[in-house]
Order: sequence, then structure tokens, then C-alpha cells
Amino acid sequence: MRILLIGEYSRLHNSLKEGLIELGHEVVIVGNGDGFKQYPVDIFLDHSFHRPFFKKLKVGFYKLTSIDLGSLEVYLKARFRIKKMKGFDVVQLINESPLVIQAKYEKRFIKQLLKHNKKLFLLSCGIDYQCMTYMMDDKFRYSIMSPYLKDKSLYDLYKFQLQYLNPEFTDLHHYIYDHCNGVIATDMDYHLPLLGEKKYLGLIPNPINTTKIKFIPINEITGKINIFHGINTSAIAKKGNDYFSEALKIIETKYKDKVEIITTYSIPYQDYIKHYDNCHILLDQTNGYDQGYNALEAMAKGKVVFTGAEQEWLEHYNLESNTIAINAEPNVSSIVKNLEWLINNPKHIELISKNARKFIEKEHNYIKIAEHYTEIWQTSIFK
Repeated sequence: MRILLIGEYSRLHNSLKEGLIELGHEVVIVGNGDGFKQYPVDIFLDHSFHRPFFKKLKVGFYKLTSIDLGSLEVYLKARFRIKKMKGFDVVQLINESPLVIQAKYEKRFIKQLLKHNKKLFLLSCGIDYQCMTYMMDDKFRYSIMSPYLKDKSLYDLYKFQLQYLNPEFTDLHHYIYDHCNGVIATDMDYHLPLLGEKKYLGLIPNPINTTKIKFIPINEITGKINIFHGINTSAIAKKGNDYFSEALKIIETKYKDKVEIITTYSIPYQDYIKHYDNCHILLDQTNGYDQGYNALEAMAKGKVVFTGAEQEWLEHYNLESNTIAINAEPNVSSIVKNLEWLINNPKHIELISKNARKFIEKEHNYIKIAEHYTEIWQTSIFK
């Protein structure tokens, strides 16, 4: 098959592409590389308004006209390259706003994709109308929207997420659902909001290419326990980094001779993965039920990851608590308690490290996941 993957978050489409190529398919990725993370894409689409002066110009023009020049530029670039996006058997959108532009331009672009290709599928990944509605109705025990639901003064931090509920994006959501061949969730945080949706095709776990990710065994810890905390400064509230930071202050004071703590801020993906190679414990996020890409790749390396590992996830994979990953709740005391348990029982670090790698190899193998996608794409009954 010829497959066109639109958008890229956290290397999901790159890993899927690698699996699909192993199966003999032709794959093209379109996107902006997800900002500072700089993920590879085949057709690069981004705007030219990142520098301060041009950014101010863009903001000023938007206030006067409601036209986002960056969105318009990306859309025009996409139209200019549309010949390279024709004739595919499958087109998959990474989410409802795959080019990360204004909804009206996303809709025009998607109309072109529908016109020139056979099937269109949507991933529920990142943020979309369905999961936003679920979170804003407070149906999760906690989520990335929990800080905003408790404190509406955080509005400016959540503008990007909240836009998915405005009339233009709501219209885009319904347009995609009306015209796509099905919707696929990438983890439990998207699976739960989609239950009962007629076009929902089920959960396909994120693909991880373990041939590219070397397992780093933790055979015996004789020195300090290395704890890594990588912070994306634009997502501190959403990911719950403040809970980790507060917990680490307590741990550093109490176990100064037993731990070494490394914290980084908004570094490119390639630098990020190098920084945590030598750590034993990685702190990922507190506001999810399942693992995102950073957590999964760290688990593949054999790191003990504090991340989403809620009861719903345990039941889905038939696992016992804190044997594969540590469930990180948005609670400082809970994080401290679990860190202390590991610091005082380093043998558990060694065991969880091995279990994490085995779990990724079993449940997230990129070739098996690619096979699952092709089966779903070929058998979907929706039109």
C-alpha cells in the first residue's frame, strides 16, 4: 500500500513508518517536526513567523483581521505540494489539527486529501474535541485539564487545548468524523472518551522500534541512584512537573548521599534521549492514565518511569501495580513515597527495568503494531 501520514507528535508516525516499511509498504510523512523536538518528516510544512519581530507582526495582523498568517502560509505551502500527496491508499491524520493551523485551513486541506486519495483515518492523539469534551466534563479522576478546572486563571496556559472546543474546531471535528473511514485511539487517555462512538475502531498501542533503542541493563546499583526529570516548559502544568519538582526537593534533602538528580528544560529530542541514558529513574508525567512516547521509549531502554499507569491500564494489559512502570499521581506525597520505596529497595529498580523492556517488546513492537494498523485500514467498514 501507499500510505500518507499527516502530522507528527512524539515520533509516533516515524516509528509506524519504520514498521510499515519493514512490511513492504510505501510511506510518506507530512508535518512540521513538532517544533523544537525536530522529528524527521518527508514533506516539511511550517511557517516563517518564529522570530520575535515576525511573531509580533503575525499577532498584530491576526488582531486586525482574524487571519493567522502562519496558518495561511502553511496551508498555501500544503496546496503547492498537494501533487506529492495524491494517489495514496490510506491517509492518516495524527489528530484533528494535523498541520497545527487554524481550523478553517485544516478543513480546506483535508478536503483536498479526501478528493485525491482513497481512505482517510483519524488518530485520537494529542488533543481533540472528543477527549477535550470528556476532560472538561471532569470524567477522568485527573487529566491534563485538571489544573485548569481547578483554577480558571490558567486560561492563557490552556489556550491551545481550549481552542478545540470553539465553533470552528467543533465544525472541523464533525466534518472529519462524517468523512473519515474510522478513528483509532493510541492509548487509554483517548480510548476511554471514544467508547460508544460509532466510528471508533479501537485502541492500537503506540509503536516502538526496539531495534533502534538499546536496552541498558541495571544489573547492580552500587553508587548513587540517578533520577532524571526532563521538563517541557510550555507544558509544566499539564504534565504535572511541579509535583515532581516538589517531590525531588524532599528527596534531595533526605537522600542527598544516595541520589543524583538531573533536570533539563525544553531540549531537542535527540539531546533529551542522550541526557537520560545513564539514569535509573525517569519522571515523565502525573496527569495521564497511560504512557506517552517519552515514557515508552525510556521503558524500552530499561528505565523505571513515573508516568500514567492507572488501574484501567493495568486491567487492559492484565498487569500488577508498579511492576512495569510507577503510576505517578498528581500528589507530592505519593511520588515521594514511591521514590523512597525504590531508593531503599534498589533490587526493585533492577526488576522493573527488565519488566519494562519485556513489556515494550511484547505490547509495542513496531512491526506488530504496523500489521495491526494495516489490518484495521483494510477491513474498516466505515465510509
